[in-house]
Amino acid sequence: MGSARSLGGLWPWNRHRADISWLSLTPEPERELPGVVAALRAGDPRDLGELLDRERHAVEKIVLHGDERDWLRYLGEAVRLILDSPEVGLSPAQRTAALEVLANHHRLLLGLPGDAAERTESEREALERALQPPDRNGGP
Repeated sequence: MGSARSLGGLWPWNRHRADISWLSLTPEPERELPGVVAALRAGDPRDLGELLDRERHAVEKIVLHGDERDWLRYLGEAVRLILDSPEVGLSPAQRTAALEVLANHHRLLLGLPGDAAERTESEREALERALQPPDRNGGP
């Protein structure tokens, strides 16, 4: 008999499974974050529509043509925007929802091969701190 060949070897993405594993994570960031990022970037509410289109296009481009580093760079920028401007552009409920989406995504990175979870550890910790309810006794 000749050498057997797995069908899995015919699929190009099987060779680089770790390189695309980030695409298997929850789709909430793709759906929710463009609106959040656009709202935080908009200095004038009239600019929101154009900025939203730009953010959606950026996310689509990353998902279709980018890699994990591009995606994590985009998410890192979203984390910075949300944490650095808590009173601008978002209601408290919108901000909390965005923080939850990002924190959940960063928690899911812990289950992926590679070092993405390690590279985003400080962001994950900052998100967890931001989601902690304030201490009613005056402590940190």
